[in-house]
This record gives sequence, C-alpha cells and structure tokens, in this order.
Amino acid sequence: MTDAIAVTRTLARYVVNARYDDIPGDVRHEARRALLNWLGCAIGAAHHETVDRALAALAPFAGAPQATLLGRSERLDILNTAFLNGVSSHVLDFDDTHEKAIHPSAPVYPALLALGEWRNASGADFLHAFILGVEVECRLALAVFPEHYDVGWHVTGTAGVFGAAAAAGKLLGLSVQQMTWALGIAATQSAGLREMFGSMCKSFHPGAAARNGLCAALLAARNFDSSERGVEAPRGWAHVLSTRFDPAIITAGLGEHFELSRNMYKPYPCGLVVHAVIDGCIELRRRHDLNPAEIERVELRVNPIVIELTGKKTPNTGLEGKFSVYHAAAIGLLYGRAHESEYADAVVRNPDVIAIRDRVYATADPAVKSYIEAYVSIKLCDGRVLEHHVPHALGTLARPMSDNDLEAKFRALVAPVLPDNRIGELIGLSWDAERLGNVGVIARGAALDAPRA
Repeated sequence: MTDAIAVTRTLARYVVNARYDDIPGDVRHEARRALLNWLGCAIGAAHHETVDRALAALAPFAGAPQATLLGRSERLDILNTAFLNGVSSHVLDFDDTHEKAIHPSAPVYPALLALGEWRNASGADFLHAFILGVEVECRLALAVFPEHYDVGWHVTGTAGVFGAAAAAGKLLGLSVQQMTWALGIAATQSAGLREMFGSMCKSFHPGAAARNGLCAALLAARNFDSSERGVEAPRGWAHVLSTRFDPAIITAGLGEHFELSRNMYKPYPCGLVVHAVIDGCIELRRRHDLNPAEIERVELRVNPIVIELTGKKTPNTGLEGKFSVYHAAAIGLLYGRAHESEYADAVVRNPDVIAIRDRVYATADPAVKSYIEAYVSIKLCDGRVLEHHVPHALGTLARPMSDNDLEAKFRALVAPVLPDNRIGELIGLSWDAERLGNVGVIARGAALDAPRA
C-alpha cells in the first residue's frame, strides 16, 4: 500500500535534520545560478501590468512594511511581498524549469527572500533552505506526474506550495513535528489550474504558492496543527489530486541526489515547449537570410504536448502569445529573436506578424519524443524547401546556459528598471550569496530608491 510510507513525516524529518555541509558544491552553485535568474525575472517584470494591478488591489490591506518588492519602491508585509514577488518572477514565463516537472524557483525564493529579509537570515541558511524546498516540491511533483498535470492541475502551484513551506520552515527552525504540520497546512492550500495559462492567473499560481507556503510555516511555528499525513493519506493531497501516486519517488535517495541538478534556464520568455521551434526558425532565417515575403508555408512537427499547451492560433495579447507555437515561429522568422519585446500586445497584433502566423501549420507527432525537440520545414514561394531539426532546445540540460549567459540575461532584464551600478552589485551579491551575513542586502539592493513617475 502507498500509505505504508509515511511520506509527510519522512520529508519533514529530512528537511529539519539536513545540514548545509552535506550539500555538494555543484548543487550550491546551481542554487546561486537559480537566484540570479530568478532575481532578474522578478525585477524585470516588476512594473508589468499584472503586478501593478495586483499591488493596487492588495496594498490597501497590507500589514507593516517588512520586506521589499523587487524592482519597486514599495515595502509590504512578508506575506504580500512573497505573493507579489512570486507573481513578478513568473509573469514573463522566463523563470527556470525543472527537466520534467515544475518551475522550481518562483514559489520558493519569494517566500524565502521576504522571510529572510525580515529575520536577517544569513546567505548560507537562505541557500540551504532553498535547495531543500526545491527538493521537496520537485519530488512531490514527480510522484504524481504526468497524470496530475494531464488532467489540468498546474504543478508549479500545486507542488510549489510545499517547497515554499519546507524552505520557510527550515529558515524558521521548525521541529520535525512542526514541519510535518507545515507540509499538511501546505497540502490543504494546494491549487492552480492549467485553464489559466495565457492569463494573469498563471503567474498568480507561484505567487499564491509562495504566500501560502510561508503562511503554512508561520502557522506551524505557533503549533497550528494539521493532519500528519497530508500527502499520503487516502484523502490526502496525492490521492485527491492525482490518479497515480508513487511514494518511492519522494523518498528514494533523499539527500543523496538533488533535483536542483536538473534545473534549466530559458533564453526566451515563453513556454519551454516552443523553444525548439524558435531555435529552428531563427537558425533557418540566419542560414538562408530569409525575407518573410519569400515564405509560402511553414510546417512544424512537434510533440503532442506542444499543441496541447501552446495551440493558440490567434493570440490577442502578449500573455496569450507566450502560449502560441504559431506566434513563436512567426517572431523567430520575422525578427530573428524572441525577446520580451516580441511578446508585447502590439507585436502580437502586428499585421506583419499575423501574416506569417497564418502561414504556420503545426502537427502533433508522437514520433517526436520530447517537448524540447522540433522539426521545422519552410516552403518558399519559388518552390524550395528549407528544413532544420532541433533535437534539444537551447537552455535545456543538453545545451545549458552558461554562467555568463545568465549574467547577460540578468542585465538585459534589469537594465530598464535599475541603474547600471546596481545591476553589477546584484550580480555580485548573487554569486556571493553563500557568504552574506544578512540576505536582506539582496532585497534592498533590488529596490527602487524612489517611486517611478
């Protein structure tokens, strides 16, 4: 029976007893890479209309100014700060992605940074808590994947809340009993629907997971109890939200290998499932110096999940464009790039973009084994056919982004928000996070000195 393994308490015991000295150096470095990438995404989107609207709605009800909103001048209570920084870090769809399951940083780092700033936590404690939170959320996600995702749950929200709870609980110094309760409190708050993709609510999911996980840890610290089998009980999280649950995935090798090692970073601000298409279109445009007027038809062969997730043929907003494989191909061919500017509402509605998009045809082919793979074929008006196969999209484990790549991405995201000297300081603080006496310097370094005009 699956219930024979006390998953919730096993995870709680592991997180509470884990020591930073036992974390391999390469995993610690990956935590710093994730921090730099997450900070860039959060700061770069700090003034996105999604964040503006959420802040306008919640600020009148916020508590004491305990923590910093990244890329902004406002300070709110730690729960609202965790929520809003979680929203901003995911709204561009530019944050990191685990190889198989979840966006790991967006639910965990916002909770930790808000709590760490408030408690003056050390950088080593901060990074350790992050690594453990990612381990918890990824193992839970993998234990119910892909069926949980296939029926419509957004796993970044549903599993991310556990990661935030575990990480915050570690930073708070919870006991095993309290950590067990924190995971149970997280379980009963688990939520997020894939129906929301392409709307502001997609980024709501990691924001809510960060806030709710932090709330779970704070409640448990005051001995607010829950079921001690919140994950594995017959009516617990895993069985209610999944048609398949393998507890062995959660407990096997716990502390011996780390899911953060399978983390990936995006070169394009959209769903990872269309990155191979973008790569292919950019490469064909570059190789053949294509003029869009020459293109008669574009044929894409992709894994079926690509069409399921990004099959919006006629997106009308930038957020919808991020979930359109047709838009992905069009901007790759027209602009030879896919920056955030190519996902502006005006670009999505641009007649030149639409003209190419209307010539793009995508086929779901089960023979294409991976969502990070794509076949691109372009028929030109003169009858020539140009083809390119992308076996692994840029940014995936087979073609990873380097530390220098991540720094360049950070600079590009943050430059419109913060001055140059602050950008360099934040890059340095991210790489040196382990040695910081107070992680709050990162949050305060990412704040605006004065309100924007």
